Amino acid sequence: MSTNSEIIGALRRYWGYDSFRPLQEKIIRSLLNERDACVVMPTGGGKSLCYQLPAALLAQKTVIVISPLIALMQDQVAQLTQMGIPAAVLNSLLEGKQRSVVEQKARDGDYRLLYLSPERVAQPGAIAWLKSLSISFFAIDEAHCISEWGHEFRPEYRKLNCLRAQFPKLPIAAFTASATQRVRHDIIEQLQLQEPDKYIASFHRSNLRYMVKECAKGTQLDLLVGALRYYSGKNVIVYAPTITRVEETVDLLAEQGIAAIAYHGKMNALMRRRNQEQWMSDEVRVLVGTIAFGLGINKAAVRAVIHLALPKSIEQFYQEAGRAGRDGQPADCVLLWQRRDAGLLSFFAGQFKDPIEKDRAFQRTNEIRSFAESKSCRHRQICKHFGENVKWTTCQSCDVCGCTLDWLPEPAGVKLQKRVAGASAPVGSRGGLRAAPTNATAEVRTRLQAAPPRNAPDIDEELREYLREWRRATAKIEDVPAYVVMHDTALEELCHRRPTSIGDVRRVPGLGERKTEKYGPAILEALGRFRGGARAAVPPKKTSKPAAETIHLLAQGRSFAEIAETRGRQISTVMMMVADLVERGKIQFQAAWVSAKNQTLIEAACARLGFSPLTPIKEALPPEVSFGEIRLVIARLRTEPEKRKSAAAGGNS
Repeated sequence: MSTNSEIIGALRRYWGYDSFRPLQEKIIRSLLNERDACVVMPTGGGKSLCYQLPAALLAQKTVIVISPLIALMQDQVAQLTQMGIPAAVLNSLLEGKQRSVVEQKARDGDYRLLYLSPERVAQPGAIAWLKSLSISFFAIDEAHCISEWGHEFRPEYRKLNCLRAQFPKLPIAAFTASATQRVRHDIIEQLQLQEPDKYIASFHRSNLRYMVKECAKGTQLDLLVGALRYYSGKNVIVYAPTITRVEETVDLLAEQGIAAIAYHGKMNALMRRRNQEQWMSDEVRVLVGTIAFGLGINKAAVRAVIHLALPKSIEQFYQEAGRAGRDGQPADCVLLWQRRDAGLLSFFAGQFKDPIEKDRAFQRTNEIRSFAESKSCRHRQICKHFGENVKWTTCQSCDVCGCTLDWLPEPAGVKLQKRVAGASAPVGSRGGLRAAPTNATAEVRTRLQAAPPRNAPDIDEELREYLREWRRATAKIEDVPAYVVMHDTALEELCHRRPTSIGDVRRVPGLGERKTEKYGPAILEALGRFRGGARAAVPPKKTSKPAAETIHLLAQGRSFAEIAETRGRQISTVMMMVADLVERGKIQFQAAWVSAKNQTLIEAACARLGFSPLTPIKEALPPEVSFGEIRLVIARLRTEPEKRKSAAAGGNS
């Protein structure tokens, strides 16, 4: 059993911190005591340290970490290696020789942590190979994926129930950021955890401001543009419901002079990686993504998360919104929804064949719609959803409880209290840490406290930008994500403390011994250059706008497919933009864009059904007719008065 001094020593040596966040030390002690554990801790609570630190202390033994994303595993291994903790990942990207080297080193006990996907654990021969290793315990990340009641159920996770049968004496620890009581019970049952220690952090994050607004047709994107101008220079995540909406939103923002990058599942892996890193390293401050973006994102200083549609569930909203304010500073979580969102969610729920899964999807839809329409405290609703009973009734940190944002119009006829700097904790809310029961099924809860806001004068914006530029350059040289070199919080501390010696650098929270040894001299040199007058380079402004670029490429005779490849967009997005340009009179419709046969079919459907919505038109046509073709023909009809009258008459009959 490791002593207290050994545990704190490892925290200082590898992570550069002098104290733990709430619950971390208790979880670490459970794992070092070889107990099963079920840990529910919100995004930003420091879950990964809970299994990484015990691994660092258990020499000649390996923690097997099961995680769902290759990119996330690779980033964590890179970070651990930087810190001096031997780690590796076995995934499908490794070639045969590389895989053999990793497998042999794992057998030799060279790694403290080894990352695997659930699919790899399920492969033939995987269990037999794992039995050849000296394993300390299993850590199951994103454990809610194992539950059919979870919002991100993945069947391959279900096969992890073999671990208890095959390794009956090894501890298993399950970690998740969003699990209701029902999901927590299912996790424990499926993984066959034996009298696990349960650690449930409060779901109340007092530094977040939850704002929900139903948007009238045509107002949502104007609000988004206003929001991003308000958060100019700050890191923002915008969640859009579909790939097409992601790309259209990025293009619309570009037309408004707002730099943003896209992230979605149909991008190739290289482009996704590049775009994510541009945002992580502050080259571009706004990222517009689908739900494919965010799992394992380790960026502390996100000042706003904005949803452009109702998420599929309260759990999904909580998980995605929770990527804001991980540094403990005030941050905004804004849901801009429209009535049609609920209809679309209901439509997709109805597509499930399994009646049980269909019922669950409808239940999730009803819950998120009730959350959006409710007039009770948002923080309280979220806590209640996850089974947490709170004594307070008002939070002062949501739209219902009187909080407003400068860029978000107040509801008509409602007098709201203006927002104050920071977010105060509710009166009577639970603080501190309740002592753990002494029985074997200990359950510990605590409320994660927000860090005290740092006064703006403490940070020199020019110095922050200069150090960010140094971090970007260093990360590119080493071919690692910027946060692997240094977290945002450590960079902020450097700006605040301005160390002048290696000893000063070593005292910066977040920089352990290995990082101080590796980067300390370069950090001091960068600070010296800044004192000598050096400043961050001003990035060149992008002059090409999406619409102008598309018009130019069309004039060159490029096909929609060629334009999509040039601009890094889906063909459907290009076709939608071209249709919009036709309607605005910027270009003329070209007959070659849609076959004569399909034009005739679309015209006939529009004559019967009108121009909108598009879904009934699509359903009335052969499956090979695309939404893009429909939009192009409708754009042509809208610019031809006689055709427009005919279609309008058909839609009104």
